[in-house]
Amino acid sequence: MSTDAQTPSHFTDTCHSGKPVPLLEPGDHLTRAEFERRYAACSNLKKAELIHEVVHLSAAVRFYQHGRPHAKLIAWLSMYEMDTPGVMVADNPSVRLDDFNECQPDALMMLAPDCGGHAVIDEDDYIRGAPELVAEVASSGVSFDLHTKRDLYRGMNVQEYLVWRVCATIWLVTRLFT
Repeated sequence: MSTDAQTPSHFTDTCHSGKPVPLLEPGDHLTRAEFERRYAACSNLKKAELIHEVVHLSAAVRFYQHGRPHAKLIAWLSMYEMDTPGVMVADNPSVRLDDFNECQPDALMMLAPDCGGHAVIDEDDYIRGAPELVAEVASSGVSFDLHTKRDLYRGMNVQEYLVWRVCATIWLVTRLFT
């Protein structure tokens, strides 16, 4: 939050242009370009997503409910990547699904474009398009992960969506697109 008396508290003062940038707020309706501009100006923000042009912010990450399971998920996917040529794994990457949606899944796995993958790494080092697998660790956001995000990924042709419901010790793998 800015301490400058001239900058209202709902603005951040970290924009490269020197002009105040409005903070990202849950429920904001934004274009992807405006979302990225505000996200870049919020140095204290760790995870924000734009789903159907609506901003969603994640809650604090707890050790047993998210952090530790997340580490295990990444380790599992990384072991697969090491033994499978053409597979790439990422931890919390921003994914530009289209002009209206930019998600940041807990993990994803994709085929390299030269190996038949559907997504590409663009000139800004973002993933553009649908990765082959998206994975989420769900504790506090189970409903959001099992409905809103699942429907988004289905519509964007993500082939598989894995949700680890930590509190219920359930893994849900949905083949979204065949």
